Amino acid sequence: MKNKLAIVKKRGFWFTEGMIVIKNIAFFGHSETKPKSGLYKKAFNLAKLLADRGYTIINGGGPGVMDASTQGAKAVKGETVSITFYPEDAPGFEGRYAPNVTKEEIKTKSYIERMFKLMEYGDCYIIFKGGTGTFSEMATAWCMARLYFGHHKPFILYGKFWKNIITAFRENMIWRGNEEKVFKIASTPKQVLKCLEEFDEELKKRGRYRL
Repeated sequence: MKNKLAIVKKRGFWFTEGMIVIKNIAFFGHSETKPKSGLYKKAFNLAKLLADRGYTIINGGGPGVMDASTQGAKAVKGETVSITFYPEDAPGFEGRYAPNVTKEEIKTKSYIERMFKLMEYGDCYIIFKGGTGTFSEMATAWCMARLYFGHHKPFILYGKFWKNIITAFRENMIWRGNEEKVFKIASTPKQVLKCLEEFDEELKKRGRYRL
């Protein structure tokens, strides 16, 4: 089911009929997960579902969850964008993954530029299980959402394990009160769709914008 409404981008957000909407969804997660793994399959199936519903799938152009999201979207001829970085002195970074071929590639000059460009292009982020890189991306999305609360981009933490991580933060870090208002936790594609619907309703409440 494709979204047939006219959509334009302005001030970092997508709009349709004057309302902010979610169009681009960025996928983050473990870069070393293999195609036969459960994690890869979850990312593939979710991207396939979202692309079939008209969302554009964004990722960092690498292997693992990033590749899974591209392949899932391509399975239904969906729109894909990769934001890449070709490292020369970062041996711990996976770099560009040749099989992850997207419709559009945006090249950046550093890891930091790549991460913030992913944040810029995504209207919503879906964060799967991963390592330190994924954690830094989640922390950046969370920090920016809190700093720009009310004008922020929401994100979805995919997997029940995130509940334990959020509980650890709540119990051991300094909590201001709006940290949990910018994200939702989901563990099934159906729950993700519900989260996106709720995010869209929240975005509508921010009011109409003149294009």
